[in-house]
Amino acid sequence: MISVLRIVEDTTVDGPGFRTAVYAAGCAHACPGCQNPSSWDVANGHPMAVEEIMEVIRADEFADVTFTGGDPMYQAEGFAELARAVKEQTGKNIWCYTGAVFETLLRQPGPVGLLRWVDVLVDGPFVQAERTVDLLFRGSRNQRLIDVQASLHEGRTVLWKPASDGF
Repeated sequence: MISVLRIVEDTTVDGPGFRTAVYAAGCAHACPGCQNPSSWDVANGHPMAVEEIMEVIRADEFADVTFTGGDPMYQAEGFAELARAVKEQTGKNIWCYTGAVFETLLRQPGPVGLLRWVDVLVDGPFVQAERTVDLLFRGSRNQRLIDVQASLHEGRTVLWKPASDGF
């Protein structure tokens, strides 16, 4: 079971194109200026089975998937199971937001299990002093868009670059 705040279909702010965003409950980063402080408490979510979430993801036929929150890494095992189902059943692109740093996550078994299924990771805490509205898909300059699969393959952090058509 995954503690979910809400699922938003056809959002365009959590990655390229239309996306189904699964908002995780639970986050200990408590970033000052966070846009979603109600997501910090895992008890604010409601438990959902992977198959229940997959019904929504499959129904949104043309949308890719984003895990956000809160911080999905606090429920990494559940989100890894969900991500695996997304990839195996739909082949959809997966983005994941976290307040943690990619290189730190690579040293933790739970997050590594999730990262193996993620296409792009938006990492790093939101930093109010680094806030800008001019960034693509992130809120502060310290946050990175990481091509996870290329990074795992090359053994170094590879930043994601949008395709020549913008995404």
